[in-house]
Amino acid sequence: MGLFSGTPKGTGSAELKKLHEEFKLLLIDGEIIEVGFAVNRDTFLFTNRRLILVNVQGLSGRKVEYLTIPYKNITKFSIETGGGFDLDAELMLWIGGETIPIEKKFNKDVSIYDLQKVLAHHVLNAS
Repeated sequence: MGLFSGTPKGTGSAELKKLHEEFKLLLIDGEIIEVGFAVNRDTFLFTNRRLILVNVQGLSGRKVEYLTIPYKNITKFSIETGGGFDLDAELMLWIGGETIPIEKKFNKDVSIYDLQKVLAHHVLNAS
């Protein structure tokens, strides 16, 4: 799976059709994937209802964890851009009353600013 654009696209785009086909078993009636970010073997899916983190595990990639996070449960988030020696950007999500955030690293191919913009749109509109 390649890198999907950081800006929301219409549901007619080839990338979104591919995402809908691949992850259709996860979606409920009326739920659509608005944008997806693929990083290495993992994927971030932003739907009209929630954030789904797809974590491919193991060497074979047969074991996959699907973590659903309703936007209203994200209490705060932060991004950290890549620097001189550390080129990876980071995203941290705090969920509900948890004190330890979920942390994800992104390579330079993903625009952390685009991801933050999509996340901010959903989180700030969920309240």
